[in-house]
Formats: sequence, structure tokens, C-alpha cells
Amino acid sequence: MSAVDTAPRAVAASSDQGAATAPWLLSAPALMLFGGVLVIPLAMTVMLSFHDWGQYKGIEPVFILKNWREIASDPYYAEMFWRTFRIALLATVITAVLGAPEAYILNRMSGRWKGFFMLLILGPLLISVVARTLGWALLFGGNNGLVNKLLMSLGLINAPLPFMFTETGVVIALAHVMMPFMVLSVWVALQRVDPQIENAAMSLGAGAFTIVRRIILPQIIPGVLSGAIIVFSLSASAFATPAIIGGRRLKVAATLAYDEFLNTLNWPLGAAVAVLLLVALALIVVGSNALIERRYAEVFR
Repeated sequence: MSAVDTAPRAVAASSDQGAATAPWLLSAPALMLFGGVLVIPLAMTVMLSFHDWGQYKGIEPVFILKNWREIASDPYYAEMFWRTFRIALLATVITAVLGAPEAYILNRMSGRWKGFFMLLILGPLLISVVARTLGWALLFGGNNGLVNKLLMSLGLINAPLPFMFTETGVVIALAHVMMPFMVLSVWVALQRVDPQIENAAMSLGAGAFTIVRRIILPQIIPGVLSGAIIVFSLSASAFATPAIIGGRRLKVAATLAYDEFLNTLNWPLGAAVAVLLLVALALIVVGSNALIERRYAEVFR
């Protein structure tokens, strides 16, 4: 075989090799950034959870299971994690019950009104979570809350409604903060629904309730479940709202990790709490997402 014949083959092989490595070279900066700001800090947090800590000796870089044994054996941590997921679940249910009808009404509006109310729904996302949560505290915060003062001045209640430092207050505030995520998820699912299907069902004699229950609801369930995953994960890992409304009396996983890091300075125990919360949420989200995609495979094609 002559050199003239082998030259095109060498050029073709070199081109194929360059095409195979080009995506990796182009994505290398993003992968390095991803590893630097996410993977490495997470790995260091996991390693920190196996270190020892003492009030006078500080952090000792030794490999022990002391922090994990404490979390597993102390009922306080079990109750705290149960409270975290209970609050997140209740907030998710409230957003689903209120957000799905809201998204359906928004989808049925005309173009001008739809844009206006979409702005009202997305507007709170432009405001800090801290500011929105403080608004709830000003409305229902004990004797000085505006709503409580108004209701007591009208003689409708004798004592302020319990809101601050209660699970009810945290759930309501979280549901308000997370509502736009549920509405947007359901609204996207509604874009797949053909409006002519409702007209056809109505022409066949189906009532409004039957149309919603038998036609609309089954088609938006994937959107509701997708929004539920987003709301649940964000609610379970939320810090600002539980810290302001719940305070130090009603701790969740995020506020407990914060206290261990900055108040008691027990970084290894705080890292263990944070890692456990992350692993639990990852398993819940991945498992739920897999079940949803398997059950509604046709929707996600």
C-alpha cells in the first residue's frame, strides 16, 4: 500500500479522534467550575462529618463515627428530621391543592389578563424570601401583628392567633413562598392539553366537574407531581423561613446545621446533619422522579 493511499485514512482517523475529543475539551471549563464549586466542597463536608470535636481541643482530623452514632441514637435528631419532612410535606400538599386550580384558571384567561396575573404570580420571586417571610411575621406576629390587632379590636378573637414559633406558621409561610413553583409546573403541563377535548366532552353532555375530573386532572398529574418534587425539596432544605417563623424553639434540619456551625462551633456534627439531609433529599427526589417518569412515560417523550 502506497503512502498516497494511507494518507486519506490517516486524515480521516485524525478527524474522527478530534470529533470525539472536541465535546470534552469544550465542556472542560464548565466541568472544572462544577467540580470546584460543588463536588469538592461536598466531598470536604462529607470528610468533615467524620472528624472529632471538643470544646477545648476544637476539630481533630481523625476518622470516627461519633457524630453519626449520636444522630442515630439520639431521639432528638429523629424528631427534628421528622418535623422537617412533615413541614415540607404539608407545604407541598397546600401548594398542590391551591396551585393546580390557580394554574388552570390562569390557563383559561385571555392573553391580556393572563400576562397580568402571570406577573402577579412571578412577582414574589423577585423579592427576597427574607422580606416575604418578615411580612408574615408583621401580619400575625403576636399582639403587635396587624391582623391580630385588627381581629382583637373588632372583638372577633380574645387572644392573638398563634402563628410565630409554630409549625402552622412555618407551613403557611413556606406554602406562600413555594406557590409559584407549583403554579408554573402545572401551567406547563396544561400547555399540552388540547382545548378542543373539553369542547368535545361538553358537546357529549359532560358537566364541568366531570371534565375536570376525567379529562383535565389525569393530564396535569405529571405537572403536579413534578411541582411537588420541587416544592418538597426546596421546603425541606429551606432556612430563612423556618429560622424567622420557627425561631430557636422550632428547629428543622437546616437551622440545626446552622446552629452547630455558627453557635456551638461543632462543625463535624453540623456537617453530618447537612450530609444526611442532602442524602435523604437526593434519594427522595431521584426515587420520586423515576416513579413519575415510569408511570407517565408517554408524557415525557
